[in-house]
Amino acid sequence: MTDQPAGTVSALLAEIADIGSDPHRGGYSRPVYSDAEHELREWFTGHAAKRGLDVETDRNGIIWAWDGTPGPDAVVTGSHLDSVPGGGAFDGPLGIASALVAFDELTTRGVSRRSRAIAVFPEEEGSRFGLACLGSQLLTGVVNPERALALKDGDGTTFAEACAAAGLDPAHVGADPESLARIGAFVELHVEQGRGLIELGEPVAVASSILGHGRWRITLRGEGNHAGATLMTDRRDPMVAAGKLLVAIQALARETPEARATVGRLEPTPGGTNVIASRVDLWVDVRHPDDVVVHAVVEQIRQAAAALAAEEGCEVSVVEESYSPTVDFDARLRDDLVKVLGGAPVLGTGAGHDAGVLKNHVRTAMLFVRNPTGVSHAPSEHVEDPDAEAGATALADSLEFLITR
Repeated sequence: MTDQPAGTVSALLAEIADIGSDPHRGGYSRPVYSDAEHELREWFTGHAAKRGLDVETDRNGIIWAWDGTPGPDAVVTGSHLDSVPGGGAFDGPLGIASALVAFDELTTRGVSRRSRAIAVFPEEEGSRFGLACLGSQLLTGVVNPERALALKDGDGTTFAEACAAAGLDPAHVGADPESLARIGAFVELHVEQGRGLIELGEPVAVASSILGHGRWRITLRGEGNHAGATLMTDRRDPMVAAGKLLVAIQALARETPEARATVGRLEPTPGGTNVIASRVDLWVDVRHPDDVVVHAVVEQIRQAAAALAAEEGCEVSVVEESYSPTVDFDARLRDDLVKVLGGAPVLGTGAGHDAGVLKNHVRTAMLFVRNPTGVSHAPSEHVEDPDAEAGATALADSLEFLITR
């Protein structure tokens, strides 16, 4: 992403290519309200100001960049800037850079400056405080502000403390019907998280749906003890139960068509090399197009956890930390955008997005841009420069349709 023409998506992404790079994991680690994410927010607000957009940050930390006077029925696009640990360069920032370029195109085309905006949502990934799409969930009132403010990151910092450090008043965090009422339609552009467009030979698709998905924390408790002084027959080792459970979760998901179950995080306590753990926490992500099936798989996992814990003389608890039901995007808006984009393909996604949270409150759509690797949430995530520019043009076409209809 170097030596690209000014004003292109590729050139904008090149400007932030060094921000939040992770030498240990590879890729980028840009948790919400970290130094890296603050730098990205400043990068965005600087570009918005250059374009004459009026920038404001609301009480939930969402940045709004307005072209025209804020008002009802505004056409809004946007995405996020935070990342998972060791994530790719495009998940989030592609949508923000594309929005800036799309607004440039609308200006060049002379499209009416009817109220429109770019929104940057915080903590979309949930990588710091464990609750995905936190900004949009607070905006819409889906999540209780007291619960959100009490969330803690890995260092014990609460979300309330992080908000205060970022210049927000925790007392004002929560549902914001006034801001929500300004959105007439929302279109989010995102890198594709899969290989659908590669198989179809197309650069851009329109989203149909998002799989129902949630996160559950499983806690296994045993007895901490000395690795050398404790006979194997005398152990109550939660790590052994956790290992067996990982295999069981994989098997259960494979037995259920279209189900996905992932354990991407496991934390033993106290975590010493020569110590039998007293406790193991692991987090399982479960997804399926049918919400009933998601909960059925989780119940199977719960039963397996109980049985495997008992085998090792351990105790277990399973707590739901978040759940987002299956989302079907506005069918009429989806079909309109397919026509506007010359018959673009329609694809579903297994990944959650702020657009999915907003769907129950405003007309919402998504565009996906081809990812030749099919990999996301990892350093090899990729978008070719011509596809990035095609995505921005498709976004501009979509926004123009909504503004002028």
